[in-house]
Amino acid sequence: MSELSLSEYQKCVDEWIRRIGVRYFSELTNLAQLMEEVGEVARIMSRVYGDQSFKKSETQYDLADELADVLFVVVCIANQTGIDLTEAVRKNLDKKTERDKNRHINNPKLQMRG
Repeated sequence: MSELSLSEYQKCVDEWIRRIGVRYFSELTNLAQLMEEVGEVARIMSRVYGDQSFKKSETQYDLADELADVLFVVVCIANQTGIDLTEAVRKNLDKKTERDKNRHINNPKLQMRG
């Protein structure tokens, strides 16, 4: 698959839902789906990068796939609520840039350690 913009991905997800998924789940069901998928990411992260260990029965995990599942549900929610994620991401980055333009660079906790 070639590179996808957010806008193209929103269209692909919408087409997939209509062709294969029949229809979007309700917004509240998608919220629950999002929490479930984020939980799966958290489970992997806490075991790979944190102090938890995998159970013997947990032999395979795929962080990339779980992150893609999170993105898929976020896109579903955006599509069904009429949000253009490209515009939303642009505005959000502008907001963060303005708000944090000096905050992080002046944070001694983030300074390089020698």
